[in-house]
Amino acid sequence: MIKEIDAYDLQTRIAEGDDFVLLDIRSDGELAQGVLPDAQHLPMHLIPMRMTELPKDKDVILYCHSGARSYHACAYLAQQGYGNAINLRGGILGWARSGYQLATRLAS
Repeated sequence: MIKEIDAYDLQTRIAEGDDFVLLDIRSDGELAQGVLPDAQHLPMHLIPMRMTELPKDKDVILYCHSGARSYHACAYLAQQGYGNAINLRGGILGWARSGYQLATRLAS
């Protein structure tokens, strides 16, 4: 079972200053369309090589354009022992449709 969060609940966690990692797994080209505030970028194809960089002691919320790729990435991470991977249902599209703001660049 893949854990999921919707845009409203994610916005609430951001507003409350919750401690988690927000991961944009889209391609470099897709970033120009905007990103979620405070997101870090890790393209989906690099997850197997760089997943050891992800914390296991706090939630890692993944998103893509529509939520499909990030769902599969969460499933992969769960198979690798990451019980803290959460998919943003609807992706950045769902976030924008909910009226939440996009940032123009990633967190440094």
